[in-house]
Amino acid sequence: MAEKYDFDLFVIGAGSGGVRASRVAASLGARVAVAEERYLGGTCVNVGCIPKKLLVYASEFSDAFEDSAGFGWTVGERRFDWNTLIANKNVEIARLNGIYENLLINSGVKILRSRARIIDAHTIETAGDRFTTKYILVATGGWPTVPRIPGAELAITSNEAFYLDRVPERVVIVGGGYIALEFAGIFHGLGAQVTVIHRGKVFLRGFDDDMRFALAAEMRKRGIDLRFETLVSRIDQSADGALIDRSDRGAGHLGQSADGGVHVTLSQGEAVDASLIMFATGRAANTRGIGLENLGVMLDGVDAIVVDRYSCTSVDNVYAIGDVTNRKNLTPVALAEGRAVAETLFGKRAMSVDYDNVPSAVFSQPPIGTVGLTEAEARERYGEVDIYKSNFRPLKHTLSGRDERTLMKLIVDRKTERVVGCHMMGTDAGEIIQGFAVALQCGATKAQFDATIAIHPTAAEEFVTMREKAPA
Repeated sequence: MAEKYDFDLFVIGAGSGGVRASRVAASLGARVAVAEERYLGGTCVNVGCIPKKLLVYASEFSDAFEDSAGFGWTVGERRFDWNTLIANKNVEIARLNGIYENLLINSGVKILRSRARIIDAHTIETAGDRFTTKYILVATGGWPTVPRIPGAELAITSNEAFYLDRVPERVVIVGGGYIALEFAGIFHGLGAQVTVIHRGKVFLRGFDDDMRFALAAEMRKRGIDLRFETLVSRIDQSADGALIDRSDRGAGHLGQSADGGVHVTLSQGEAVDASLIMFATGRAANTRGIGLENLGVMLDGVDAIVVDRYSCTSVDNVYAIGDVTNRKNLTPVALAEGRAVAETLFGKRAMSVDYDNVPSAVFSQPPIGTVGLTEAEARERYGEVDIYKSNFRPLKHTLSGRDERTLMKLIVDRKTERVVGCHMMGTDAGEIIQGFAVALQCGATKAQFDATIAIHPTAAEEFVTMREKAPA
């Protein structure tokens, strides 16, 4: 008997979550198609996590060269070539794109390299062809937003930052999230003068306050100009500047002069001249123009798709995962959601994602790693909590001479003695916090932390040797 539908699952978007859902569903016997109009791997692989971390590595060499003198090294002439870095980055991204394609093909997933639009609850149109499907999964991710201010067309976003033709001499970065801070460190480490503009009292809203203020202090030590409670009023093109080509594929190129491209007027009436201005002021869910309105799929106040705990939308055969749902916009979360949907639909068991104790990191300089509740969240949830902190100069910098501190913090529910928050600012914070995330997920108590033998000398040992409670 002929099958009722062409596919069991049609996935719109081949980012991390969409690819994972497609592969798992196919492994469970489903007939799967995935449509992608831009690049396989989505934001993370192409204009996000992976290329950004590679640029962070590149920028850290400037510190390493300086620090080496205290250890007896003499470093000769240093010269950085941006085009070599970007070319090598592009080769790696192309390799990863190929891996994603092979993973899908080898799983038996049909790849459609075109934009898809929902016609009705069981019909998708792409490149002039129509396909029927039992289930639809929307995994279209997000896209950078730029405020509507005069001259906004002169700014770039993180998408274009990966394809500049040179390192700008002076950069203004607008925003207070992890993208803004990571690029501030990247550009500064590669020799640019960096100014960060943020409308709040301090950046990284939602992170623990001690980490936020400590990172601000460290960035200022490095010479990064932080301007809080400030907005950009307008952007004007300098006489020697030129417009940017912001392509649909996120591969725009800088067309401005390397010195003096934009004149940025701030809310207090001050102004900053720069080679480049970059907005990192948020990302919007990619929900427009894909046909959701044809089904009446419910969206929230910021146009993200509303879903239940199983990622099901208001239409019972349509699901959504990843940044397009604006839950926890992290690649590993999207991967978990993708697998959960596939298991729910085709694995004969309902699976949801546990959003408690999701670890995350900011690859600023120095980086931040965090898992669990902030101090403010813990006090609101549990009332009485105990706080443990350690603020110290890392062993490495006793010889390097660098004035940089490491901060670690544990938050403990006083009633149960369970550790409910673990935060760190310092070298390898992301690597260290990943391990402690397992402990929090298992419900470890402070006594169990204390009973764990430390590895010496490491920074991580501080998490199991903190004994004195911070003053309330």
